[in-house]
Amino acid sequence: MKNILVIGAAGQIGSELTPELRKRYGHTRVVAGIHKTIPPRELFESGPVEIIDVTDKEQLVPVIRKYKIDTIYNLAALLSVVGEANPLEAWRVGMNGLLNVLEVSREYRCAVFTPSSIGAFGLSTPLDNTPQDTIQRPQTMYGITKVAGELLSDYYFKRFGVDTRSVRYPGIISNVTPPGGGTTDYAVEIFYAAVKEKRFTCPLHPKTYLDMMYMPDALEAAVQLMEVDPSRLKHRNAFNVTAMSFCPEMIAAEIRRHIPDFEIHYQIDPIKQSIAESWPNKMDDSCAREEWDWDPKYDLPKVTEDMLRVIKKKVKGGE
Repeated sequence: MKNILVIGAAGQIGSELTPELRKRYGHTRVVAGIHKTIPPRELFESGPVEIIDVTDKEQLVPVIRKYKIDTIYNLAALLSVVGEANPLEAWRVGMNGLLNVLEVSREYRCAVFTPSSIGAFGLSTPLDNTPQDTIQRPQTMYGITKVAGELLSDYYFKRFGVDTRSVRYPGIISNVTPPGGGTTDYAVEIFYAAVKEKRFTCPLHPKTYLDMMYMPDALEAAVQLMEVDPSRLKHRNAFNVTAMSFCPEMIAAEIRRHIPDFEIHYQIDPIKQSIAESWPNKMDDSCAREEWDWDPKYDLPKVTEDMLRVIKKKVKGGE
């Protein structure tokens, strides 16, 4: 039976992954590690919560011991746009934090999941059908930490036998967590704007293609990869995973199938546009499909239908 620590449990992925893990493995066996003095109510009421600063190794060790942790989901990071505003903090959290997690995992024999990202690629990477193994020269601090994190995780596996595993997440669409400073956040914001105002001002060019994934698929990828027999894995850190690739004008057209008078306008954000153009249009995730049976369930029509349904209910309920 797993005893799991989720670091960054109040973040974009963690706030939904933690309840999912508790549902699958038992509420008392999944510890929510948060970097806040007041834990989110749902996390506090459904299982154990600990205050953890991932950049302080001494805060990790007592939690590992207390709960006999054997699996760590390390989700602490500054997203792309936020990281560009504060690159030194992005490095401190992304790299110093990861090194602390890997060190305690080496000492206490924990398996580690640390997500990478499409941000790990750059302009010199093939943008269409981006291979699993290819050149990675990102131009953001966020991307640099992801590439370095992949290499460091591989090193700890090969050198110390730490069971490290990772995926390169695309943009993640969620109807639960608000956007957190990522380049792909428009793909969440557009749904709220469509329901509330029937219009949206997009920061990216209408034909800017990016890989995307709905949160249920993102959660399944994290759990599924950590469950697979390690003997099947050739690419541990990190697997390309995707579910769909679309541009702003495509998502707007899909929304109009449900809200015919929805309008989209464009006011290009040069920083976000520059970052987006350095990321893949579509990744090749065949290695994930072959090595651990990756098979996403949501495409753009299904995501659009579900997002609008949930957000309409939220707006109607006054949330």
